Amino acid sequence: MNCNSAIRNGRSSSLIWLSVLCLSVMFSIGLHAESDAEYIEQGTSHDALFDADLVGDIGYAVGAKGKILRTEDGGATWAPDVNPLSLALLSVSFNGERAIAVGLMGTVLIRDSSGEWRPVESGTKERLFSVDINSHGFAVASGSFGTFLRSVNGGETWKKVNQNWDGIFFDPDMRLGGLFEPNLYGAFVSESGEAWVVGELALVLKSTDQGETWSVENAGGSSEAEISSTLSAISVRDDGVAYAVGQEGFVLKRDADDARWRELKASSHQNLLGVTSTADGLVIAPGMRTILFSRDDGESWNAVRGLDIQSGWYSAAVISKKHSATFVFGNNANILTIK
Repeated sequence: MNCNSAIRNGRSSSLIWLSVLCLSVMFSIGLHAESDAEYIEQGTSHDALFDADLVGDIGYAVGAKGKILRTEDGGATWAPDVNPLSLALLSVSFNGERAIAVGLMGTVLIRDSSGEWRPVESGTKERLFSVDINSHGFAVASGSFGTFLRSVNGGETWKKVNQNWDGIFFDPDMRLGGLFEPNLYGAFVSESGEAWVVGELALVLKSTDQGETWSVENAGGSSEAEISSTLSAISVRDDGVAYAVGQEGFVLKRDADDARWRELKASSHQNLLGVTSTADGLVIAPGMRTILFSRDDGESWNAVRGLDIQSGWYSAAVISKKHSATFVFGNNANILTIK
């Protein structure tokens, strides 16, 4: 969900995620005028939380060594959930009934009404960076070297998307060659069955038919003069407004009435790893040594200060309506809140 898909209404080259894996973090925040952050949970060095999702009172966070946390009170408290595997989990998505987590070596875990996590076959050994599922059971998972998968039965079975990458990227100097397959760091699925994946070279792909076919909404390229930034995460609101964030403070926005993506000035050169937003104009983008927020739909940005934010990393944010708070997850398996 990217990293991702933090709330249903509204995750740079692989070096970015390699850096995150080495640094390891988790935290949670909620927003008020002074934007002060507080720890909800403090973990330990070399631990990490990479992603989280929250629907009503129930939510999950996943991270290093197969760590899974669960909340039953809207994010106020988190407790360990049993995972049968120990590989790192990089993303989780929850549709209110079923949760899916993905990670290293093509790992896919499902938690349904049985209350237990169980592995299912993904059909790939590539690293899976992001997953999202809607209430109808349509899910998309994206990963390394052009790998992305679709499921229409709640993640029980998966089918690889065979995307043709020829001619998508600007490559006047043939720097990419003919075999380039971009890492795909973020995935998002809407309730209507639309889906997006984002990744290297400012790539945004969209599907309108539950992942059967995909079209290019945005793509950059590589030349002697410029290399386009990587996108790490995407979030699309119910009203159609969408944000994608990534390398060196790169932020794209798509307005509800416009199919084009435009770049916003986020006043940061730090790598942004996650994004979520709400219909009232709140946007939150955690990253390396920063957490950015906007209260006017991305027109202006400020940074959350304090704690270890300027020395660590945070990669996911979820918004709790119950507590009117934002929870942020990252290095050391910290969870922060800003109220």
